[in-house]
Amino acid sequence: MRVHIRPPEPADAPANREAVLRSAEHVGAWNPVEPEGLPELLRRQGPGLRTFLVLDEESGGIVGKCNVANIVMGRFRNASLGYDSYVPFVGTGRMSEGMRLVVDRCFAPEPGGLGLHRLEINVQPENERSVAMAKRLGFRHEGFSPRMLYLNDAWRDHERFALTAEEWPGA
Repeated sequence: MRVHIRPPEPADAPANREAVLRSAEHVGAWNPVEPEGLPELLRRQGPGLRTFLVLDEESGGIVGKCNVANIVMGRFRNASLGYDSYVPFVGTGRMSEGMRLVVDRCFAPEPGGLGLHRLEINVQPENERSVAMAKRLGFRHEGFSPRMLYLNDAWRDHERFALTAEEWPGA
């Protein structure tokens, strides 16, 4: 693997800010660009939200970020994945490697993993790279959700992809 994952830390704020600013055009087409957002994201971490940074092994640079959000346990054991990749690592395959590690962690039993059974990825249909990521990871298309999420000053349609632990190659 050319990457590893770990939860973000307060000390990551400057490197995260630089990565987000450097990638503003790439990220901003699909998600809000929040270079100062890491401290707030850290405050929100808890049972319903876990964030992982994808880090390049060689340079230590931030390849991207993945939020495991809307975590529901009990009989559901489901969460949604949202992710951003950062320049200069876009298109190198490193984010795909990192997402495989995140999915592994999501499906691994507690305490080392999150103990989830099902994951969703919701992607704006025009975001071809993110649709390709979901498919590359083995997520199946489940449907279309009109006006699902308010992003960049408008309600955006999303394609929904899902995967269960039994379908994951690491299972």
